[in-house]
Amino acid sequence: MVKFLPLKEAVAENLHDGDMVAFEGFTHLIPTAAAHEAIRQGFRDLTLIRMTPDLIYDQMVGMGMARKIVFSYVGNPGVGLLRRVRDAVENGFPRAIEVEEHSHAGMANAYEAGAAGLPCAVFRGYRGAGLASVNPNIKSVTCPFTGEVLAAVPAIRPDVTFIHAQKADRKGNVLVEGIIGIQKEAVLAAKRAVVTVEEVVDNFDDLHPNLTVLPGWTIAAIAIVPGGSHPSYTHGYYERDNAAYLEWDEIAADRDRFQAWMQQNVIESTADDFAARVEHLRKAA
Repeated sequence: MVKFLPLKEAVAENLHDGDMVAFEGFTHLIPTAAAHEAIRQGFRDLTLIRMTPDLIYDQMVGMGMARKIVFSYVGNPGVGLLRRVRDAVENGFPRAIEVEEHSHAGMANAYEAGAAGLPCAVFRGYRGAGLASVNPNIKSVTCPFTGEVLAAVPAIRPDVTFIHAQKADRKGNVLVEGIIGIQKEAVLAAKRAVVTVEEVVDNFDDLHPNLTVLPGWTIAAIAIVPGGSHPSYTHGYYERDNAAYLEWDEIAADRDRFQAWMQQNVIESTADDFAARVEHLRKAA
């Protein structure tokens, strides 16, 4: 049964050293507060799964938490490199990491297969691409009905998935709207799911029907964290903080500056600080 917990407890109860973990969000609803809490708690040897690793995985890799990343695009959206990830891959700093790269289609299909309880995903993809030569988890299969050669990748089944969403009701159902990305599938594919939300409401009765609602039985824990996706955005609540993404490129470029920023803005910070960070963005949303 879903629990309503403070973020610190929700993370501590559901994430463990060595876990395969997904912090999902596609530009929108990135679970930054949850990632920062995981950093504060100092988890190690994680396999980080995410379609578009951006700032939060740059931070987690830079803090030495990851042994492997599974991804389909790695970069600071609209800006450029993830400098801490690059430092880890090229220089082994602060530790060497494994990489498993896919296409967006490959990751999306792998999550779908995990959500459906299937061992692998089969789809048309990777034709003319070189990823299969560097990723042994990309295979090919022949359709027994048509003879067509198709791509196959293992299903993604995280030990735990973290997402951010707009609302939960008091029964533990979660409402997500706007750009959904792969959050629904990432939750359904996981053994456990933790959701941070902007607010809790009595019910969803007065909302339009074109929404995604994750029922409470799919979720292990819900934490109320207003502003919890900053510097990404939450549709209907606050806008994307584009300046923060630009600033991050300079912060992450220097190892010492990165460590100082993380100490001040993550290690010594709390989930309560997120609401203040988005206040100036709420007026524009």
